[in-house]
Amino acid sequence: MLSISKKIARLSESQTMALAARAGRMKADGIDVVSLTAGEPDFPTPSLVKEAGIKAIRENFTKYTANQGIIELRQAIAAKLRYDNRIPVDASQVLVSSGAKHAIFNALLSVCNRRDEIVIPAPYWVSYPEMAKLVDAVPVIVETSPKNQFKITPAQLKGAITKRTKVFILCSPSNPTGAVYSQQEIEALAAVVKRAGIFVLSDEIYEKVIYDGLEHFSIGSIDDLRDQVITINGHSKVYSMTGWRIGYMAARKDIAQAAEKIQSQTTSNASSISQKAALAALTNDLSGEVKAMVAEFDRRRRFLIAEFDRILHLSYIYPRGSFTLFVNVKWYLGSRINGAPIKTSDALCDYFLNDHNVAMVPGTGFGAPEWLRLSYACSMDDLQKAVRRLHNGFAELAK
Repeated sequence: MLSISKKIARLSESQTMALAARAGRMKADGIDVVSLTAGEPDFPTPSLVKEAGIKAIRENFTKYTANQGIIELRQAIAAKLRYDNRIPVDASQVLVSSGAKHAIFNALLSVCNRRDEIVIPAPYWVSYPEMAKLVDAVPVIVETSPKNQFKITPAQLKGAITKRTKVFILCSPSNPTGAVYSQQEIEALAAVVKRAGIFVLSDEIYEKVIYDGLEHFSIGSIDDLRDQVITINGHSKVYSMTGWRIGYMAARKDIAQAAEKIQSQTTSNASSISQKAALAALTNDLSGEVKAMVAEFDRRRRFLIAEFDRILHLSYIYPRGSFTLFVNVKWYLGSRINGAPIKTSDALCDYFLNDHNVAMVPGTGFGAPEWLRLSYACSMDDLQKAVRRLHNGFAELAK
């Protein structure tokens, strides 16, 4: 019998997408499920951005564009990176793709050869190791400590680098932990990267979703590291444009051209309509909408933390950015429900989904099997409902 690719057979499905779909099917069946799975803002796309998309349709801007993205959008992205992130790039170094995930894959495929190593701190976003496998590289997982908010140290990074290391993936603010690296911490990591002569892929998709007066710092702004940095960002989180599928990378010109070549043979350009909407988001002042959204996420964050402080035997990483809470559930593993043991965070999430109608993501997909992730990118009403159910569920397990 003809079979599928061995590489793909070994690939794991995205747990966040799978559980979000499962919760969606239960909702469609009439079950009152609260989903705390997907990293998707529940806010509408700003009206000005939506109108730009509608205008593009009405003006028949519905054909292929330049593969790398329309020049106006690439110029706007370059200007944003220069102004916001202090990364001196021009439009020729920017590639617009169908989401930041697409941009990451293009970037890794551009620089990695077979058996090259990619250093990935754990916990990690679920797709990083799988993308490494897809480009025939080897994911090198570095176990970090909750005592340090799961942030990799320079010593850990240095210890993970070998002669085969090609890329180090840095994500700040972090998905799933919400940790934010300071400028000092990033500069210390940059010194290791510089000495090793490797690339760093900096995933900055949550850069604007940051709290407590902290400021985002881009590793690509460090002058003597500029040619080794691939910066990834997009419109999904900050402008609530997940479905529009606009992400981008900025890098050394030869890397951007290599990624463009890959995109030309796979997806071609990102949606023409979405590009016009993305351009409107960058060339108009939406700071008020962004600040209001982040302020609401902060309100939900504080509510969720206060509620989890009331649940016995749980600990968490205090989130300084993104809109996720990463919770340690080790004490509850081994609990029994109706005589059946709950041995893993996967089983614990199944219990909460099946018995209490709350969907969460187990930590196994993030490289932290004793943890689980909750997204608070949902309405406060849903969050309050979920918390009531979580209190009941953990109390039942504690018995």
